[in-house]
Amino acid sequence: QLQASGGGLVQAGGSLRLSCTASRRIFSNNGMGWFRQAPGKEREFVAGIMWNSARTGYADSVSGRFTISRDNAKITVDLQMNGLKPEDTAVYYCAASLRATFSRSREDYRYWGQGTQVTVSS
Repeated sequence: QLQASGGGLVQAGGSLRLSCTASRRIFSNNGMGWFRQAPGKEREFVAGIMWNSARTGYADSVSGRFTISRDNAKITVDLQMNGLKPEDTAVYYCAASLRATFSRSREDYRYWGQGTQVTVSS
């Protein structure tokens, strides 16, 4: 029900734009989030956006470099990633929250995409 795309290999300092499409049933009134998981690490919150885009939130490690946005008409949520660093290397997942707002806790998300690999070389 969620499909993420846009990952790839990029040099440090470069940019990537991830996109996630969803079914309208789980998207229109739900907060959305992006998480990432690096090898051997826990899945962590990256960015979130409220159902109507009224509020967004970011992990400290990406604040100022990443921007989350959504288009409810197109049923998509994007993550623009600028100034990428090798430590941003991970599989990135989009997820739909159980509520209208977003959460930093993965337990509050019911629906998950399959993940897209982002690799940043130094």
